[in-house]
Amino acid sequence: MIQDIFPKNYNVAFSMRNIDENSLVLSFVDNKILLADEDAIRFPRYADMAFDPSQAQYLFEIDGSSFFMANAPDLPTPSGFTYQETSRFRTLEPRYLAFAGITAMHLHDWYQNNQYCGKCGEALRHSNLERMLYCEACGNNVYPRISPAIIVGVYRGDDLLLTRYAGRTTRNYALIAGFVEIGESVEDTVRREVMEEVGLKIKNLRYYKSQPWGLSNSLLMGYYAELDGDQEIVLETAELSEAVWTCRDDIEATLDNFSLTNEMIVCFKNKKLP
Repeated sequence: MIQDIFPKNYNVAFSMRNIDENSLVLSFVDNKILLADEDAIRFPRYADMAFDPSQAQYLFEIDGSSFFMANAPDLPTPSGFTYQETSRFRTLEPRYLAFAGITAMHLHDWYQNNQYCGKCGEALRHSNLERMLYCEACGNNVYPRISPAIIVGVYRGDDLLLTRYAGRTTRNYALIAGFVEIGESVEDTVRREVMEEVGLKIKNLRYYKSQPWGLSNSLLMGYYAELDGDQEIVLETAELSEAVWTCRDDIEATLDNFSLTNEMIVCFKNKKLP
C-alpha cells in the first residue's frame, strides 16, 4: 500500500528545523499540489523557489530529506512546475513521494482548518515543543485530527460484496466503509455500517490491517466478515449506487500498491484471507 515505502524510512517526529536549499517544498492551492511537469513525481527544492523561510512549516523526513509545507498568495512557481491534481499520486512513481504528498495534504488540511481558536476565536500559534497549535488567550490546545474509520470485506463462500459509492465519477468497485461514531467500538462500527448500507448481518469478524489515509484525514482499519443469514441486499442509495455479490473468479481487480480497498479485494480474489 501507499505507506509501505521500505527500504525508505519515514520519520514523522516533530522538530524545529530551518529550511535549507535542499529541503523539498510541498505547496497546495485549491487542493492541487506543486509538481514538476513530468511523468514522475518531483517536488521543488527550496533552492528552486527562494521565498521567505518564515513561510515554511517543517512536516517530516524521509531518508534524511526534509519536507516542508509552504503556502502564500505570492509564493513563486519555479519554471517547469505547475499545480496539479493530487489524484496523480495514485499512479505516478516513485511511490514514497506519492506517500509524502498525501501525508503532507493531511497536515495541510489540518493547518488550514485550524487558524483560529474554536473556543474563543483568537488566532492560534504554533508550538515549538510538539506538533500542536495553541491559543494564548484561553489556553486551548489543538492537535492534528485523525479520524478512525473502518473498511470491511463482506463475503459468503466464494462471493465478495463489492460496492460503488453514490455521487462519485470513478467506476472502480469498493468495499463498505465508514467513520467510527462517538462511543462506538470499531467492531460495532463494522456491524452498523454493513447494516446501514446494505441491510445485512455479519459474523466472524477478522482484522486484516490498517492504513493511514490522508485523502480523508483518517486511519482506516480493515476487516473481513462473513455473511450471517439472509443474503438479500437492501441498498442505502444515499451512500451507495450499487452493491453486488461477485464471485472471486469474476473479480477483475489487480494489485495497485496504493489503497487498502484494492489490497483487500485482491487478497480475497487470490484466496489469501487472514
